[in-house]
Amino acid sequence: MLKLISFYKFVKIKQPLDFKQLFRKFLVEHLLKGTIIFSKEGINGSISGKEKDILTFIKYLKTTFSIKEFDSMNLSDVDLIPFKRSKVKIKNEVVPLNELFSDDKYTFQNRVEPKDWNKLIQSNDVTVIDVRKSFESDLGTFEKAINPKVTDFRKFPQYFEKLSDNKDQKIAMFCTGGIRCEKAASYLYKRGFNNIYQLKGGILNYLNIVKEENSLWNGECFVFDERVTVVHKSKKGNYIMCAGCRTPLKKKDINSPKYEKDVSCPNCYDKLTAIQKERFRMRASQKKQSKYKINFNNLSA
Repeated sequence: MLKLISFYKFVKIKQPLDFKQLFRKFLVEHLLKGTIIFSKEGINGSISGKEKDILTFIKYLKTTFSIKEFDSMNLSDVDLIPFKRSKVKIKNEVVPLNELFSDDKYTFQNRVEPKDWNKLIQSNDVTVIDVRKSFESDLGTFEKAINPKVTDFRKFPQYFEKLSDNKDQKIAMFCTGGIRCEKAASYLYKRGFNNIYQLKGGILNYLNIVKEENSLWNGECFVFDERVTVVHKSKKGNYIMCAGCRTPLKKKDINSPKYEKDVSCPNCYDKLTAIQKERFRMRASQKKQSKYKINFNNLSA
């Protein structure tokens, strides 16, 4: 059975670069694909492969960093591995907010279980904020949620400044897997906000646990892999990705005369030059030839 695990852990790592080759080698040897990010403030990743290899990976990661439990973990079934490569990245922050995470004051409080989330966000005294990028919110979000129209997570402090007049207000935040909320909650808590709530495990956890008939989620959830979007129970959604501009498209958009597979879509057709379009066509052709050679070699063997 194929599994996909998304996880994060805020833990201090003195020399994150030391782990890049070590974990890259582990992923390749165990046929696991996806991305792990290491930084001085912690670890974030999404990995997919066979169940036994995923479990081996979880054990290896926890042992290496003396981790008892992840801050959050989502484990789901997948029909196909939704990643093309095995990547390990080293970054200054696992979530870019221009401020390293510190739990000196913030102690992971007020994580709300999915089963309790509906009651919280339906309360009249709660402000519900979607801390994902604007285009993610446009694809799907919770009822009553505010879309701050932010295109870069680093710019969220500018939005939070607007909330500073009332630091006792109740704020319920959510994101895809929980890590952006964790960073944002820590940021606000250290600046005097006392009533910050976050959806434990993020939207993915909610969609896996809450029955669709009881759900307050509208639309689909963007994910950073080949599935593009998911719906309840982590089933693949109805969007595809434009190769030209990386914009999520509904499948009906492929009927547009401005859509060309691996080249363009209605969003970018008029923005791309003829040279760019031809380059994309050549890239697609090279990939197709490479795939054919691999399949032919397998048949010959």
